[in-house]
Amino acid sequence: MDLRQLEILKAVAETGSFTGAGRRLHVSQSAISRQILLLEAELNEPLFWRIKRKVRITPAGEALLQLSLRVFDDIRETTERLSETQQKLSGTIRVVGGMTVSIYVFPTLLKEFQRLHPDVDVKVATGPAERLVRRLRAGTVDLGLLTLPVEEPDLVTRPVMREELMLVTYPGHPLAQKKRIEAQDLNKLPFILYEPGSNTRRVIDEFFVRQKVQPRIVMETENVEIIKAMAASGIGATIISTQAIEQEVKAGRLVSHRIGGQELVRETGWVYLKANRIPRKISEMIRVLDEILPRMGWKAYAQT
Repeated sequence: MDLRQLEILKAVAETGSFTGAGRRLHVSQSAISRQILLLEAELNEPLFWRIKRKVRITPAGEALLQLSLRVFDDIRETTERLSETQQKLSGTIRVVGGMTVSIYVFPTLLKEFQRLHPDVDVKVATGPAERLVRRLRAGTVDLGLLTLPVEEPDLVTRPVMREELMLVTYPGHPLAQKKRIEAQDLNKLPFILYEPGSNTRRVIDEFFVRQKVQPRIVMETENVEIIKAMAASGIGATIISTQAIEQEVKAGRLVSHRIGGQELVRETGWVYLKANRIPRKISEMIRVLDEILPRMGWKAYAQT
């Protein structure tokens, strides 16, 4: 059995006759008949029932036809992939992310990506997670780096980073100098938090429920820079990622603590539409982030 015989079998099945298959493949009817007979002899099974001038595929023929479809699909995909790897990337990739990754991940990632692929036009957008997920599902953007989980049947999620969330206050806050802060210390404390509906807020709210903490929420916003500015001014405490407050802590403008020695984390990952084959621009963006994460100081997600 060879690829040419599988191609002939497919043509006969699709046209419904040896004559039609011959016309499609530009060979004689006798050549088509001979190859089918050789296949039938090799398998010791009839592949087609001959009914006057038409043929009908047998169960054995149908099984072989499905094999041929898979083989030709694999060949096509492999050929396209090899062709892509030999070509320079070009065109446009549309990437979306939440506020934190847009500020602290995308600048380094996109600079490196464009250094490697200068002919690709990168377009970036941010916004509430629900809106970004809708855009991914609609196909108006290609790739998102979002707080997980994102549970949509038509989307693929690939965890990439784990970010520790810390209690953050200004240096003069009553809790700032405590060596150990327990969850009970947060009860009725004024807080500036991410808006309800975000996955980060969900992680924080679940922590409060587990620890029976009732925070006094004085402000809600998705803008991490506003959250930090308000916390630094003394309006309230907050809970945000270590990466977001690294510079302010070093400069002494903010103080961070773990709560009761616990590690409170959120996961961030790539989100994109399900497809038989991931476009090379998307797979390359994912690869570049995997490569630069260690030197960016982010804790990579342990892939299993």
